[in-house]
Amino acid sequence: MRRRRPRRRDRDPGRHRLQDRPLPGRRADVLARLKDAVKRRWPPLRLRAILTAVLLFVALLPALGAIFLRVYENTLVRQTEAELIAQAAVIEAALLNALGVPPPAPADAPAYAPRPLTIDLNTMEILAERPPAVAAGAADPALGAAARAVAPVVERAVLTTLAAVRVLDARGVVVLGRDDLGLSYGTVAEVRAALAGAASTVLRRRGDYEPRYALEMLSRAAAIRVHYTLPVVSGGEVRAVLLLSRSPRGLFRGLYDDLGKIALGVVAGLAVIVAVAGVLSRTITRPIDALGRATATIAAGGHVLPETPPTAAVEIRALFHDFRIMAARIEQRSNYLRDFARAVSHEFKTPLAGIRGALELLEDHGAAMTEAERRHFIANALADAGRLNRLVGRLLSLARADMAVAAAPGPVDPAVPCRRAADALAGEGFAVELPAPPWPAAAIAEDVLEAVFSILFENSRQAGARRVTLDVRAAGGMVTITVADDGAGIAPGDRDRLFEPFFTTRRASGGTGLGLAIARALLRNGRADLDLVSAPAGTCFRLSLPAA
Repeated sequence: MRRRRPRRRDRDPGRHRLQDRPLPGRRADVLARLKDAVKRRWPPLRLRAILTAVLLFVALLPALGAIFLRVYENTLVRQTEAELIAQAAVIEAALLNALGVPPPAPADAPAYAPRPLTIDLNTMEILAERPPAVAAGAADPALGAAARAVAPVVERAVLTTLAAVRVLDARGVVVLGRDDLGLSYGTVAEVRAALAGAASTVLRRRGDYEPRYALEMLSRAAAIRVHYTLPVVSGGEVRAVLLLSRSPRGLFRGLYDDLGKIALGVVAGLAVIVAVAGVLSRTITRPIDALGRATATIAAGGHVLPETPPTAAVEIRALFHDFRIMAARIEQRSNYLRDFARAVSHEFKTPLAGIRGALELLEDHGAAMTEAERRHFIANALADAGRLNRLVGRLLSLARADMAVAAAPGPVDPAVPCRRAADALAGEGFAVELPAPPWPAAAIAEDVLEAVFSILFENSRQAGARRVTLDVRAAGGMVTITVADDGAGIAPGDRDRLFEPFFTTRRASGGTGLGLAIARALLRNGRADLDLVSAPAGTCFRLSLPAA
């Protein structure tokens, strides 16, 4: 039994990597490179220039389409065909009447069936100039007499329609014409088709064509002639053939004839463009320019709140409104950072000065000090270092509270975090009285509520309060919790600065003045708030929480 040889593996697995890649992936890479190249070379364009270019393009699009797609010119040629068909129908009726063929009775009249137009200048072949007539035998005398009878009518019509009209007999011999009476067109293709009973329209070149104006060479219809042949049938046989031809009205000849209307349309279109451009400028571009200047002013350190233009679009007005809100918040944040940096510098300066002074004294006079004096200075330095440590910890907490992104809160029972915070501080003559359950649910993070309650209860205990009382109410989509204690209260002069960072009346006992600022920042990040309310005794705070 022969062993099957293993398939040889490709020594270079990456050799066919490009060939094996699917075509859509390679096409996407090519498109991505093309887009990158276009982006690198794309010129900076102003919004006003883009809008003007778009309006001009839209205004010129119909005219360009009519000219370059030859829609208008094809319509002119088809109109010539329709006129020739109408003239041939009238001459046919007159000729049959002259031949003594009575018109059909109303009951035998043919159904209404207009002859369709067949010319399409964009696809139809343009034949060579019509061959000249050749000598022939005698024409049909009866048809000649009928043709002479209708000749005055035909000649009078030709003066108006400018069409060349010939009447041929059943052999193609001309019985009515100007310069070719008695000659035959029986060898011409469209005449042979008519003698066989089929009407047709063909396009042939004009042998005597000479351009009359500069732009005429751009018109395809200027050098052609429309030829229409119609068989005159009586008693089931072709008695005659009508051969009509005429040069169509050229494209630019039609434009020249309608020059006044076209000029009026162009002027009206330009006026509309100017008016629309003015409206767009006042509603879009000018307000955006003003907003850009205001943004540059704020970036340079200035402060400007631009008024909303009354003519601006609704979206631009909303943008101005949002810009004013943003500018006000930036100004508020800048003032906050400036005051915060000043307060931090002041708070850090005092303990650092104490630590440096103690170290300098120990360095200069440490050998001459008693052990009690050295311990005293070291204890002062350690106390200042502890204060710095507490300040740094509180600053980190405040930064987290200011920069925290509030997660989507779920329904929370405020009694649970409140009870945990109260249990952690209960004892030693301090108690927290909670309302009876159930409490209304709030839409805020549970750990945020616990941190806020801990700060409020700790402040009350440090202010000498013995009892804290809570009241919970729900109304208007909000849950309101008031936290009141029986402590010393807040002095009237300190109430407005109570939530400022580093403001404290217990600096000597180690207070940092950051607790209430942290509590308010935590609540505001959760779409809640903390306020100080008036109370007959002690201190009372109000928590406003969104209801779940």
